[in-house]
Amino acid sequence: MQYEIKGGNLPVVVCSLAAGEKMITESGGMSWMSSNMRMETTSNGGVGAALGRMFAGEGIFQNIYTAEGGSGKIAFSSKFPGSIMPVHISPNNEFIVQKSGFLASEIGVNLSVHFNKNIGSGLFGGEGFILQKLSGTGTAFIEIDGSCEVYKLQAGQQIIVDTGHLAGMSSTCQVDVQMVGGMKNTFLGGEGIFNTVITGPGKVYLQTMPMSGFASTISRHLPQRR
Repeated sequence: MQYEIKGGNLPVVVCSLAAGEKMITESGGMSWMSSNMRMETTSNGGVGAALGRMFAGEGIFQNIYTAEGGSGKIAFSSKFPGSIMPVHISPNNEFIVQKSGFLASEIGVNLSVHFNKNIGSGLFGGEGFILQKLSGTGTAFIEIDGSCEVYKLQAGQQIIVDTGHLAGMSSTCQVDVQMVGGMKNTFLGGEGIFNTVITGPGKVYLQTMPMSGFASTISRHLPQRR
């Protein structure tokens, strides 16, 4: 599989498949494709896996697309202005992504639910208890709100992130929360009470325009019902 990401801030990933190669995406994720691409809808792992994907913000069913009789093309576009990032998954490089962040992948990548075991970060970190885990082998594509910045943390190295800006991270990273600190900072600083703290080793994908923050900003400018 070869791919090209186009479209700037309204991105689409166009994948070129050899005969017999397969791609998988959530239901409704395909944007356009060549006429020789065959679609098969599946629970992909049975009832347990399907329910897990539902809790992780995806549909119960997934679609598998196969290039038949020769090479084919298929495109997947983002649902929100931002970025599409490729992540290369292997048994030594599993990845945790924000809820609903999965876009598409090669058939060898497995999407499952990941539970945030840290109570503090689940309640106050803005990422929630339920995330998505990408495992297996192959290339996956994830949706990023806004632009993406990638940081590689060494063991024990930390980065502090405002709520909602964490898009994904290596499964070797740990997530916690810390209070902003100081009465004046907490109530007048405008940054809220808690920040998310990610500790390495591993890569951290940060997004510049969380959808929740964007929606909140837009809502303040909409006419209010009386």
